[in-house]
Amino acid sequence: MKVLLIGSGGREHALAWKIAQSPLLDALYAAPGNPGIADHAMLVELNVEDHAAVIAFAKEKAIDFVVIGPEAPLVAGLADDLRAAGIATFGPSKAAAQLEGSKGFTKDLCARYDIPTGAYQRFKSAEPAKDYVRAQGAPIVIKADGLAAGKGVTVAMTEAEALAAIDDCFDGAFGAAGAEVVVEAFLDGEEASFFCLSDGKTALALATAQDHKRVGDGDTGPNTGGMGAYSPAPVMTATMVERTMKEIIEPTISGMAKDGNPFSGVFFAGLMITAKGPELIEYNVRFGDPECQVLMMRLKSDLLPILYATATGTLDRVDAEWRDEAALTVVLASKGYPGAYDKNTPIAHIPEASEEAKVFHAGTALKDDRLVATGGRVLNVTALGKTVTEAQAHAYALADRVEWENGFCRRDIGWQAVAREKV
Repeated sequence: MKVLLIGSGGREHALAWKIAQSPLLDALYAAPGNPGIADHAMLVELNVEDHAAVIAFAKEKAIDFVVIGPEAPLVAGLADDLRAAGIATFGPSKAAAQLEGSKGFTKDLCARYDIPTGAYQRFKSAEPAKDYVRAQGAPIVIKADGLAAGKGVTVAMTEAEALAAIDDCFDGAFGAAGAEVVVEAFLDGEEASFFCLSDGKTALALATAQDHKRVGDGDTGPNTGGMGAYSPAPVMTATMVERTMKEIIEPTISGMAKDGNPFSGVFFAGLMITAKGPELIEYNVRFGDPECQVLMMRLKSDLLPILYATATGTLDRVDAEWRDEAALTVVLASKGYPGAYDKNTPIAHIPEASEEAKVFHAGTALKDDRLVATGGRVLNVTALGKTVTEAQAHAYALADRVEWENGFCRRDIGWQAVAREKV
């Protein structure tokens, strides 16, 4: 099978690494890819926003299957155009991708089909939103409706913080994503990420993870795209997984189909495990980043036929087998992230991978044959262990061997699970 992978981040490096292990694979291309992905795939200079160019390349190379990694091409309808050209594609349609592309769309779906989530209101201007915040009080959550690269959400612990977040959205801090704002109730509990594939009819539960959104140790500082993750998430017991499937995933699949937007791809459900059980914080319609990295480390099965079955409506014929070990990933980011940071800083050394540990590239590039950091989140140091505590020790030992002066990381990824294991 000839496969084209769309994307350039740590998630796509993890997918490329796993797809490249498949005996079904004849050739793997990646557009645009990164220097880490280049170890597993042939990099292609394609403008992913030019759907006609992507289709032309796929036809020229006789591509059998396209895997779309990031959310933006999905929300822009790339999967629809590829499928219309007769090319099997992993990823939801433009209409179904609204689950991530519009927070309000998802909240309305939840309201229609009794999917547990926080109470909310949608606003197209600042003053009514502020009046609602004043009436509800804090803590409260302010979300830019559209895609904001993981940065459009403020969990406001004070009313003043909530009002400032509303101003940020309507003043253009998140571009078009902030043209509408969703204000929702603060959910108290423990967060977890749940991943499940759907071909529009069948659901295949994958695995659970927890990520660390805030930039600083002890979950302090501003939200980021994610500073690290581990899998499995201890809070997601077998009972909690079963409830999540019945109360959240299955009603979403049937509701989307009923509304004329059948979902094919991966559900990445951000959950809050409250006193009442699992409640939906938000949906993403692609693998998480950095959660994908820990999932791929734990997946024993061949990934390629599972993704292909999802794309071709045959998900009921495959299964996914997982390693018992825990996996943990630490994000090395550019100093200053999620604020301003220097670009093109040199990375002098990345340690060799082993079967138990690997460094995935996210925001890297080659400049004059030197590896440099081009993004905020740059490397994902990922390791396995018999416990989260052991995986954490292996990951940090590997991270400490990376030579990059402008990099930093949190030193407490996995702290909740480690604390549980000590007990």
